[in-house]
Amino acid sequence: MKALTLKEYQVFEYGEVAEPEVGDDEVLVGVKACGICGSDIHGMDGSSGRRIPPVIMGHEASGEIVKVGSGVEGWAIGERVGFDSMIYCGDCDSCDAGETNLCEERRVIGVSCEEYRRNGAFAEYVVIPQHVLVRLPEGLSYEEAAFGEPVAVALHAVGRVGEMGEETSAVVVGAGLIGLLVVQALRVAGCGRVLAVDLDEGRLELAKRFGAEAGINSGDLRILEKVREWAGGDGADVAMEVVGITPTIQLAAKSLRKGGTLGCVGNIAATVEFPLQEVVTRELSAVGSCASAGEYGRALELLAAGEIEVKPLISGVADLSEGGDWFGRLYEGTEGLMKILLRP
Repeated sequence: MKALTLKEYQVFEYGEVAEPEVGDDEVLVGVKACGICGSDIHGMDGSSGRRIPPVIMGHEASGEIVKVGSGVEGWAIGERVGFDSMIYCGDCDSCDAGETNLCEERRVIGVSCEEYRRNGAFAEYVVIPQHVLVRLPEGLSYEEAAFGEPVAVALHAVGRVGEMGEETSAVVVGAGLIGLLVVQALRVAGCGRVLAVDLDEGRLELAKRFGAEAGINSGDLRILEKVREWAGGDGADVAMEVVGITPTIQLAAKSLRKGGTLGCVGNIAATVEFPLQEVVTRELSAVGSCASAGEYGRALELLAAGEIEVKPLISGVADLSEGGDWFGRLYEGTEGLMKILLRP
């Protein structure tokens, strides 16, 4: 089969590789679309330590079943499917508690690290365990379905901060792809007022299209004052930090009212200067959010129903053979690209 392989850091090779073998409880999916994730970009240069070459990356995908293992039940060749990127065991304490994203044996598709290697979907075919498969709703395109994983991440993040209502105000710090999906997930959850904060005016406009009441440029010298003016009084009820660096985590924390909740979603930097005194003296709650845990099916339903919109986030759809060039352009980050989808 044809595949796009990260042969060494920042070096891709498109060409023939062996077709993966299908285990008893697995299916072989013919990939129809696979998105380039930000984690893949960070992985291609070795900075994340999670894409050790050689590896076939890619975990935001959809396709069609072309082969089933001997022990597979309830799935048939020809079915249109998506799949959770995180493979969990289903037997550990975390899985029993429904926290499949915290599984002791978790493996992420398209990831190669010191503990394991699992080739992904930047290929004609990818092997997927049957228990993480989800059927695509009728009418949902393969391209839109490839957003199932990032939408599930956004839904999980919003779910972590608690119940929402019309009276709830939320600030989203970082209007990249996940941030824009978080804006929509907040609206789906019933959040009454949403404010987006970012350096890019184009992304702020997208945020407003997706349901944010307003957008404020984080380069504004009065940024914190303006956020609090928007929220009214002491600050917002919820702040979702979707970048993962010191300035944004501090801005998000300081945007909250006393007793507010900080949702930590971004993780570009391994460590940040955390505003401990702000959290302690204002009695803030801070919650982390990792991947998703059962939200994938709901994500596809929302996409099919049009309740979460992703077409404006697609910057390009290209042949898999062109993937190396698109990775380079995304890595440079000069074109304002959002999501690039690759088709084998």
